[in-house]
Amino acid sequence: MKNLLLFTFHKKTTTASISFLFIIILLAAIIPALSPHADDLNGAVHLEKNNQRPSYDHLFGTDAAGRDMFILTIRGALVSIPAAIGIVLMSVIIGAPLGLIAGTSGNKLDEIIMRTSDAFLSFPPLILPIVIAVALGGSLFSVMVGVAISWFPWYVRIARSQAIIIKSLDYVLISKSMGASLFHIVKKHIFPNSISPVIVQASIDVGYAILTVAGLSFIGLGAEPPSSEWGLLITASRAQFLYHWWVVVFPGLFILFTVLSFNIIGDDLRNYINPKIENE
Repeated sequence: MKNLLLFTFHKKTTTASISFLFIIILLAAIIPALSPHADDLNGAVHLEKNNQRPSYDHLFGTDAAGRDMFILTIRGALVSIPAAIGIVLMSVIIGAPLGLIAGTSGNKLDEIIMRTSDAFLSFPPLILPIVIAVALGGSLFSVMVGVAISWFPWYVRIARSQAIIIKSLDYVLISKSMGASLFHIVKKHIFPNSISPVIVQASIDVGYAILTVAGLSFIGLGAEPPSSEWGLLITASRAQFLYHWWVVVFPGLFILFTVLSFNIIGDDLRNYINPKIENE
């Protein structure tokens, strides 16, 4: 807990980014109970209020169906952010253990794991997620699975490279010479010292995952109405952008600042864990 507080106030950019994410998630959780437009989250239609400009009653204006863009955009944080975190968690859960196994085995198993990872990486970045998402039905969860499967090889490489470096260090070799089992070495030495780079990369990848989910929603995969996922909000209103700019700009700004916040947190976390990088 102490280390978390120290990191939170490590730099002003870190504090601002964490504060922004905390505020939008908090608002997303409580705003349906406070807003008179909560029924808009369930697909309500108010044609008499469609495409209204931002005003006191509708801070972000309304869309073509008369739904309040403020509550839709804020609530979208509880769709886009958990989806992105879910993608990264699945990628880490699959990739990191495989990387540790590959890095510590150093035999044919290592070769099999790495060649399999290379096969997944040979696909263009979005082709494999699209194919998997379509095969699984095109839902938001299928998109999450598709992106996670296409991303896990990166975590295999990160974990493997760290495991190879750490297992050759003196204290690990001494532990091995004293009769420590491979399981003990991995548990006590390799895993704890390999996880930091994985966590740093994961924190940065959350931002990219938000962009990927939004991009796939933009082409018709992923979240479905009446979901308030940010990419879906932009997709539903893209034809009106020239005439009703607010229906696209506000969800786009939330994507921008959320991705930027996760990137800043990831960069600052890397510098906090390894101060030498910051000083170079």
